[in-house]
Amino acid sequence: MLQYISPMDKSRSPFSALKFPAIRLLMLSLFVAHTTNQMQIVAINWHMYELTHSAISLGLLGLSGFLPILSFSLIGGTLVDRFNKKQVLTITQVILAANSLILLLTTLTHTVSPSVLYGVFALNSVVAVFSLPARQAMFPLLVPKEHLLNAITIMNTTWQITVILGPTIAGLLIALTGVQSVYFGSVIGFLFSFTVLLFLHFEHRAMESKIPFNLASIKEGLHFVFKTPLIYSTMLVDFFATFFASSTTLMPIFAKDILMVGPRGLGLLYAAPAVGALITGIVLSAKNSLNNQGRTLLIAVFLYGLATVGFGFSKIFIFSLLFLALSGAADTVSAVIRNTIRQMRTPNEMRGRMTAINMNFFIGGPYLGETEAGIAASIFGTPLSVALGGVATVAFTFFVAMVVPKLRQYKGHDVEL
Repeated sequence: MLQYISPMDKSRSPFSALKFPAIRLLMLSLFVAHTTNQMQIVAINWHMYELTHSAISLGLLGLSGFLPILSFSLIGGTLVDRFNKKQVLTITQVILAANSLILLLTTLTHTVSPSVLYGVFALNSVVAVFSLPARQAMFPLLVPKEHLLNAITIMNTTWQITVILGPTIAGLLIALTGVQSVYFGSVIGFLFSFTVLLFLHFEHRAMESKIPFNLASIKEGLHFVFKTPLIYSTMLVDFFATFFASSTTLMPIFAKDILMVGPRGLGLLYAAPAVGALITGIVLSAKNSLNNQGRTLLIAVFLYGLATVGFGFSKIFIFSLLFLALSGAADTVSAVIRNTIRQMRTPNEMRGRMTAINMNFFIGGPYLGETEAGIAASIFGTPLSVALGGVATVAFTFFVAMVVPKLRQYKGHDVEL
């Protein structure tokens, strides 16, 4: 049984999980790798538009990133469960550095083309089907159970910082010296992440298992996920919230035609959810535990939907920023609880496959949601399409709360492992 934490002992240092050396190194590697990845995504998108001046070409980048995940995620998750997770993660960083080197050399020699950008973007997604499950599967093995919530919260907060920091650095570098400087920085960043992982030492606790690499193992992962209501329900909530309430691709329309704040305002609109998420993450990281986690998760997604409705109808810039910040805050609460539930309910030998299956939900939702948002905006208009997405999110949250009572009733401290 998980250790029950008394209500009298709910707060601790917001960085308590970082007292474990292995977590510190893994967090440092994650921070550098995610920041580098965010920089590279901005550079590739900018470079693609410079080469093609085509919005369709930009849209196809997203498709080239999602299809490899859809195709290879189950294979990647199964291999992660079978082999040493640290070794898998270190190899992925070397491959990412090599991909960055391809971008750098082709740019410097003026041989870069849209096909090169599509190819590297797709290869990076193939690498992600190994690196993400490996990293997430390692977390529960590096800290005691009572520190897992704090570790996951710090991980989520770190991610939000990289979402703000990476594009900012990339924009400055592109403006000063061009995309080649971002590609050079990406080579250095991924190699640094690789080097940090080499120093990560810990007690060997299920870093690898002897599961066979075959179709039966893949089916075993699928069977586990879809026979565990707490896991598949959180994946569905994640998918449909990001599918219905995704509005990132419509931000330029809000900035230019609705709020009339121009490019500077557009940057603030993009940053607002991450700021809300960052503040909330710092608050959550001081918690030992969260009571009524299932109900809290559903309330957070409900608020996420309401904030999306508010943003869709807002005509005042400051209110729009507040609604976006609220959506980021609610999403952070939801993400921390979702990740904690999945990690605590999943056996060590199954975490890679569980994470790989989940990738299709939390990556597929935003990608497909951006397409849905564009189509809905062309039919209903931009504000109404975003607001309707928020309403759909609220409705689906109520639906899940009714049909999956185990999620609604989940407390968070009574899980049997």
